[in-house]
Amino acid sequence: ISPVPPYSREQPIFTTRAHVFQIDPSTKKNWVPASKQAVTVSYFYDSTRNSYRIISVDGAKVIINSTITPNMTFTKTSQKFGQWADSRANTVFGLGFPSEQQLTKFAEKFQEVKEAAKLARDRSQEKIETSSNHSQESGRETPSSTRASSVNGTDDEKASHGGPAEAHLKSENDKLKIALAQSSSNVKKWETELQTLRESNARLTTALQESAASIEHWKKQFSACKEENDQLRSKIEELEEQCNEINKEKERNAQLSRRLQELETELQDKELELEDLRKQGEILPQLMSECESVSQQLQAAEKKNKDLEEKVRTLRTEVEESKHRQTNLKTELKNFLDVLDGKIDELHDFRQGLSKLGVDN
Repeated sequence: ISPVPPYSREQPIFTTRAHVFQIDPSTKKNWVPASKQAVTVSYFYDSTRNSYRIISVDGAKVIINSTITPNMTFTKTSQKFGQWADSRANTVFGLGFPSEQQLTKFAEKFQEVKEAAKLARDRSQEKIETSSNHSQESGRETPSSTRASSVNGTDDEKASHGGPAEAHLKSENDKLKIALAQSSSNVKKWETELQTLRESNARLTTALQESAASIEHWKKQFSACKEENDQLRSKIEELEEQCNEINKEKERNAQLSRRLQELETELQDKELELEDLRKQGEILPQLMSECESVSQQLQAAEKKNKDLEEKVRTLRTEVEESKHRQTNLKTELKNFLDVLDGKIDELHDFRQGLSKLGVDN
């Protein structure tokens, strides 16, 4: 329910946006957020009551409805935060502004409205005192005139008392003229306020139409995002299959590594055997025939060694190529997951926007 009915004579005189907080009623120390995001905070002036209020509405919930009195004080507690206490509401309101400049403008307006409220209160007291004094003087004068008219019954004396009565009627006539002028002025003000309300109604109608068009636009975007989400899911399934292939490639790489270790061990054994044969050829020069046989074995072993080294180089080349392919696949998977996270965040923000739009409507 809006705190400002459409037929009210309250009009906004200053509007800004801020995050609204209220003091925790249990601890009186901690701040409790009254709004999830920055909302509109406005000063309203009531010309009939000559009063000022700070009003803020979040959706359909009134979070600030504070009448400003001369005793209130707005305090800046930081560069972007200010607060004031409302004894009627039995709470303390806090506002967080996007910039220090906006906080300064709000504080200056608070002081200006506070002075205006104080001036209005002083004028009201003066009017009450003036009215009281006037009624007391009228009370004292009335009995004397009555006594004079009752005691002095001649026509001359009655005519002598006719002057003050005419003056009184003239003053009453002047008062009626002033009241009529004020009434005409009030009629003009009401006409202006009615025109303002009509313009506001037209703006609200336009905003409602724009909101409906925006809803259709968001629906189309939601459908497009849904299709894109389906495409991303299919892409994820493809990547999962690629991951399975990567795991199989890892297993093959592990097998190749074990085979490489076995070949290196076998190569070391052959080298030791070759070294032993060389030592035997140096120690036993008399066994030439055996040496020739050993030489043949040595040549065969060296040839086999070269073949093994060639196989080792081939296997190492395959291992490096497999590692390189695995690295490229990991990089591509990481890039895709980053893109997927961004799309998911956009969908989340879009869903929050739809939820907020639904609440506002």
